[in-house]
Amino acid sequence: MSRNGQTQSIHPGETEDPRRLVVPNATTSGAVRHYPWHRHLRAQLVYASEGVLTVATAEGTWVVPPQQAVWVPAGILHEVSTQGPASLRFLYLHPQAAAGLSPSCYVMAVSELLRALILRTLNFSEIYGPDSPEARITAVILDELRASRPEPLHLPMSADPRIRAVTAALIAQPALNDTLDQWARRAGASERTLARLFLKETGMTFGAWRQRLRLLTAVARLGEGDPVTSVAYDLGYDSPSAFIAMFRRNLGRTPGRYFAPADA
Repeated sequence: MSRNGQTQSIHPGETEDPRRLVVPNATTSGAVRHYPWHRHLRAQLVYASEGVLTVATAEGTWVVPPQQAVWVPAGILHEVSTQGPASLRFLYLHPQAAAGLSPSCYVMAVSELLRALILRTLNFSEIYGPDSPEARITAVILDELRASRPEPLHLPMSADPRIRAVTAALIAQPALNDTLDQWARRAGASERTLARLFLKETGMTFGAWRQRLRLLTAVARLGEGDPVTSVAYDLGYDSPSAFIAMFRRNLGRTPGRYFAPADA
């Protein structure tokens, strides 16, 4: 209870009632938004029907373009930002429902079926029984989540100060094409040491990490409507065709097809 005697609303992510296996929520913002570091009792699925969403944890950063979703397990400390106007749909899953699902964050492509199910949950009754339509819809959602596959939209980070010095500089200027040897000298390490540290700390080679950074930067900008040509040159590519080839190699589609509109 609040001081004036009114019942305080409980955040959907903190709802303990097991009769509500899935608690939906929706928000639309016309500007950049930032939700500082926090965690929830429930796991959450965040679907970006419009706009670009960024989720950060101690393990790294995930970029969520329009028509995709990010899975955030229960108890994970994270922060969320929108790059501009965004329309988000949230599903908060009780621990009973989330059992057996991924213990790590990841971005997933949202199928037409899952998209429709997410939108349908917004009409759920507050409490529903095990044989209700809501329970059956929840079961299909869980099947879809178990069948989902991560998109390569995760940028792993490191606590090592030498790696952090390099990654911070590249995040500030993703187009930099300096060699690993040049970065190693600035970081006070040998090229061999820095290469070994990158692989150990991030699970990726230096070159693969830099390309992933450029991919995530491109997804964020393209999702906000920036033209392919501008993004390609701003990220250091010699031509738009070289950039499109990299994009397709990593995400399986050209930028035009990847950001093709879908009903939300």
